[in-house]
Amino acid sequence: MQHNVPLTLDRKRVWDDVEDDVEDGLGLSIDVERLKRRRLEEDEATPEEEVDGESDEEDNDSMLEEESADEDNKLIDENEIVNNPLPTPKQIRTATQRATSPNRSTTSTNLNLAPEALAAKFPTLFGTDPPPDPKILITTSLNSTLHDEASLLTTLFPNSQYIRRTSHRYGHKFSVREISSFASHRSYTALIVLTEDLKRPSGLTIVHLPSGPTFHFTISNWIEGRKMPGHGNPTSHTPELILNNFRTPLGLLTAHLFRTLFPPQPELRGRQVVTLHNQRDYIFLRRHRYVFREKKETEKSVIGPDGKEVKGVEGIRAGLQELGPRFTLKLRRVDKGIQRGSGQEWEWKGKMEKTRTKFQL
Repeated sequence: MQHNVPLTLDRKRVWDDVEDDVEDGLGLSIDVERLKRRRLEEDEATPEEEVDGESDEEDNDSMLEEESADEDNKLIDENEIVNNPLPTPKQIRTATQRATSPNRSTTSTNLNLAPEALAAKFPTLFGTDPPPDPKILITTSLNSTLHDEASLLTTLFPNSQYIRRTSHRYGHKFSVREISSFASHRSYTALIVLTEDLKRPSGLTIVHLPSGPTFHFTISNWIEGRKMPGHGNPTSHTPELILNNFRTPLGLLTAHLFRTLFPPQPELRGRQVVTLHNQRDYIFLRRHRYVFREKKETEKSVIGPDGKEVKGVEGIRAGLQELGPRFTLKLRRVDKGIQRGSGQEWEWKGKMEKTRTKFQL
């Protein structure tokens, strides 16, 4: 018996019906993996259809075979009814059991499915070689009070440094373009600007140096690690990076940006992992430390999406300890270069959320 799965907005997600000659697809909701699979199936099925078409014309001349096939189908249907009777009341699952059915597990993002036009437009993000080790400069907006929060980001992004922006009345107010030029001449690979509203983090601007693109995010639900019960203290080890559910060209572009902010070789000894999970165009950032332990007698086995126990991990459990910080990002704009004056590759608009089942990432 198949498990009944709750019908959520994610499962109702709709996609744009586009042709194969789409350019970069930043403004379209396209499932890149499904599009590539369809192209492969079309390429493989083209010669087979030509051969099948010739054989079908010869085989369909006889009407006797069609009648015999209909009779066989009727016999099969009757046998299925006899051999598969209706379930008894004990076999019918309750509403609670149906609601707790295992959902489909989120698949990791395949970074190799980016469209060729998108990779050609952003060669620094979609290079064939692995990205270099990041060197990140972190700063804040002018007259900011988020010095502790900006310093906390240096523990999240490896090989990063926080430099305050001057707030003196006679000091020079450096612009983001001037800071980017300063950073690129000193071998920095990215610039992160933390903005605030009512003395709380409200936005994050990430500039890919030396010449862009620039990504603008809004921040919500900022929680520091020390405010979470049972939190742990992070170490200086390079964490592992997990990118989940980035499926559109815009989502792959965003995933490649975050990939450049972390070294390609994590230090597994630290057992730290940073997860960026996209759901309904909101990017949830979490950082944990994991440990493998034995299963307790009161714990159940790991169940996969098909409702069956996963083989090989019957007696193993993974314990997680959140390190923080925890916050949620939402992409608002992608600029071609540095700042808005360079032009926009993509920009969020209110009409994009008119259809609740259509997402951009």
